[in-house]
Amino acid sequence: MKKQRIVVKIGSSSLTDDNGNIVEEKIADHTAAIAAMKKEGHEVIVVSSGAVAAGFKALGYPSRPKVMAARQASAAVGQSLLIQRYISHLAPKGFPAAQMLLTKGDFYSKGRFQNFYTAITELLSRGAVPIINENDSISIEELTYGDNDMLSALVSGFLQADGLVILTDINGLYDSNPKTNPDAKRFNFVPVITEEMLKAAGGSGSTVGTGGMKSKLLAADKAQSLGVSVFIGNGTGERKLLDILDGKGDGTYIGSPMQPHMQRKKQWLAHHAKPAGSIKIDAGAEKAVVKGGKSLLPVGVTAVDGLFDALDVVDVINEKGKLLGRGQVLYSSVDLEKVKGLPGPEAKAYSINERAEVIHRDNWVTIKNQ
Repeated sequence: MKKQRIVVKIGSSSLTDDNGNIVEEKIADHTAAIAAMKKEGHEVIVVSSGAVAAGFKALGYPSRPKVMAARQASAAVGQSLLIQRYISHLAPKGFPAAQMLLTKGDFYSKGRFQNFYTAITELLSRGAVPIINENDSISIEELTYGDNDMLSALVSGFLQADGLVILTDINGLYDSNPKTNPDAKRFNFVPVITEEMLKAAGGSGSTVGTGGMKSKLLAADKAQSLGVSVFIGNGTGERKLLDILDGKGDGTYIGSPMQPHMQRKKQWLAHHAKPAGSIKIDAGAEKAVVKGGKSLLPVGVTAVDGLFDALDVVDVINEKGKLLGRGQVLYSSVDLEKVKGLPGPEAKAYSINERAEVIHRDNWVTIKNQ
């Protein structure tokens, strides 16, 4: 079998009992499967939920707390309890476990975005198993991010993984809720996530997690857009992950395994960078940039909104206000106001590198489905 890089997302319900206690047998089962993958030469990155679920009992809460401060406190306690369990099971098998806590800010910053890649690449080269979680104890925004489902999709795309495995308490996607309808039929394979599937998906099926099937479908859709095929399901035993790679997993396979990956720089532009302003362009420029793959030139710019510097990221909209894409601009907003509508030779003196392009095609990404 070809050696592959796989991101495995493990949800709270796959780690704990109904009361939120970590179940040692579940940790042992997951880590045995991870170790089996590693022994076959595959790279495994784990995105693990469970910090809040692991910590709230230790602080005396009778159930998973609803108040934000209590959830943050639970996560602060639970992170160490969670990683201790992974270490205790992986270390005897010869694989160090490395904890990595992320926030959305780590993806907003291009420098931190690259630093994360450098660090995780080194960990993988040394045989470690990165255990990634959102830094829930200090980041309010992340606590409602879909129980790490979307984070696992973004990480899988960023690392150009061969596949994303989302382990959950239901063995795949069904045409109705299998917990309430005994005649529900499972989909073994779906090529794409549709709007109908999203509308039919429900919320969280667990009292210890925040993600439901809808968040998993949204994550699968995101991973597919980044060139990563997805499996949603469950299983037991040390071969469960290897079986998934062999096409014998207990769940649903989503998308083709032969999709091209989106470049990391373009992933950052499309999904993480915060636009500092916007540029409106005419129909000719829209056709050239979006359909023709050309760079954006000053002659096609009709309006500038916001204050930004050269090399900032900006949104690009058409005359109807529709978002077309996003890119790094080579003019400040002040200078772009001076040269909008002008031919390139007359404008390039105002560019940071004395080139005509407002946004070079290498620093541009088209935003679809807007």
